Amino acid sequence: MRRITRIATVGLASAALALSATACGGKKSSDTGSSDSKEATAAIAYDIGGRGDQSFNDAAYAGLQKAESELKVKGAEAEPTDGEGEADKVQRLTELARKGNNPVIGVGFAYAPAIKKVAPKFPNTTFGIIDDTSVTGPNIANLVFNEEQGSYLAGVAAAKVSKTGTVGFIGGVEVPLIKKFEAGFAQGVKDTNPNAKVLSQYLTQPPNFDGFAKPDLGKAAAQGQLDAGADVVYAAAGLAGSGAIEAASAKGKWAIGVDSDQYNQAGLSKYKDAILTSVTKDVSDSVFDLIKSVKDGKPTTGEIRYGLDKDGVGLADSNPKYKEMADVIAAVEKAKADIIAKKITVKTTP
Repeated sequence: MRRITRIATVGLASAALALSATACGGKKSSDTGSSDSKEATAAIAYDIGGRGDQSFNDAAYAGLQKAESELKVKGAEAEPTDGEGEADKVQRLTELARKGNNPVIGVGFAYAPAIKKVAPKFPNTTFGIIDDTSVTGPNIANLVFNEEQGSYLAGVAAAKVSKTGTVGFIGGVEVPLIKKFEAGFAQGVKDTNPNAKVLSQYLTQPPNFDGFAKPDLGKAAAQGQLDAGADVVYAAAGLAGSGAIEAASAKGKWAIGVDSDQYNQAGLSKYKDAILTSVTKDVSDSVFDLIKSVKDGKPTTGEIRYGLDKDGVGLADSNPKYKEMADVIAAVEKAKADIIAKKITVKTTP
């Protein structure tokens, strides 16, 4: 596997300096997105929390790793900074495109305004954005998921294993995307046990996005829900969700992970026995597929949606304890089949 260049963008004044100290694609390219290097290159710009969040960003990184290994593509990564603004994202994407990376992928809906500004300036570069359809263009690929469907399955599992009849949902930031997670989860719980109680809490409100980045916030919220009687906690909160998993583990209760199969994340190995399952999004393959389409000379653009029908979302079964729960698995599989057959329509708002 080839070395991946990591770019820490620390604001407009220092962005050029940071990028000049890295090697992510040869000489500076023209503003059309072409590169002087013959080696295929691709870049991902991380969302809040950055690589190492054991969740969303790490799933995107896995896709880049796979492209490096299987497609012999050189990868570049760009990290976010605390409290950054739109101008920082514009600068980050611009520099990645100028370096000749193609595609350039923004990990998360927060990149939408920046991609809207940058993509037209690099018509020969494909820009990918994960979790957003608001910005479109001839060279923009919108990689989106039916998060509510995977979350519904998590709700079914939570209702089946709960002994108290009370479960918790923790959202990182109260935005429409995360409300899809809440809606699907709550519906799955209630459809399985109409008498169940769902405690819901959001860690921060926009424009404060710390709820995706600070584990202590997730831990405190989970502790509050556990103290209120919840015995299963599902957090859709990026890096902050690891705090919720830690809290559930400390209380001997169940946690449900998100985005990646968190049972298998090395950074959460201390708490893995408490991770019943995880709602997975195939962010990894969405990144890989876009990179491959560009390398093959047929770049994918427009909306590319991943749902249960294509295994683009799902429920992980890595925990051996979960695999032993035949009744839970049967209920989840039935719900999955009913959603795919359109017998169940999952809500996207609570």
